[in-house]
Amino acid sequence: MPDMKKYDKILDALQQLLEERTIQNISVSDIAKRAEMGKGSIYYYFPSKEAILDELIERNYEKPIKTAKTLANQTEISPFTRMAMILQACRTSSAAFLNQNHTAVSAGTSAQDIAFLHQKYMNHLILELKPVLTEIIEQGIASNQIDFAYPAALAEIVLIVLAVKLDSTFLSATAEDSEDTIRGLVALLEKGTGVPQGSLNYLTSPMIE
Repeated sequence: MPDMKKYDKILDALQQLLEERTIQNISVSDIAKRAEMGKGSIYYYFPSKEAILDELIERNYEKPIKTAKTLANQTEISPFTRMAMILQACRTSSAAFLNQNHTAVSAGTSAQDIAFLHQKYMNHLILELKPVLTEIIEQGIASNQIDFAYPAALAEIVLIVLAVKLDSTFLSATAEDSEDTIRGLVALLEKGTGVPQGSLNYLTSPMIE
C-alpha cells in the first residue's frame, strides 16, 4: 500500500524546486534528492516527472473542484445558485494560482514556465468541472428552470471564459475588464436559457482578491 506521506513529500519536493528553477532543469533525480529518497522510490509512485506535475496541479486545486462536485448532488438548491457557487470556486482557485505566480516570479521562475503551468491548470479545471456543471444545467432543464438545448456546450463556454479571463495570465485585464466580461457572460446566460433579465445579477458580485 502506498505511503501517502512519501507521496506528498514527492509533490512538496517538486513544488519547492519549481520556485527555484525552470521545469526543464528539474529532473526526477533532483526531485528524489529534495524528497530525500531514492530515484526508484519516485518511480514507484509516479511514472514520470510529467505525472508528478499533473498531480501537483490537481492537489493545489482540489478544494474548489471538490466543492463544485459536492454541489451537483444538492438538488434542493437552484441550479443557478449552484452555478454561482462554482463560479466563486473558480475565482478562489484563480486567486490561489495568481498568489502562487507572484511567489514564483519573485523566486525567479520564468514567464514561460508560469504560462506552461497555467495551461495545465486550465486544462485540469475545465476537464474536472465541465461534467459537474453540465449535470447541474441538465437538472435545471429537467425541472423547467432552464431552457437550453446544449448543456455540455454551455458548461464549456462558461468555464473557458472563467478560466481564461479571471486571472489575466494570458489576457492582460483590469478587475473592471474582468467584471465586464462576467456581466456579458451573465447577459448571454439569461438570454440563452430563458430566465428573466436581471435574475442572475448576483453572479456579477465583485471578485474576491
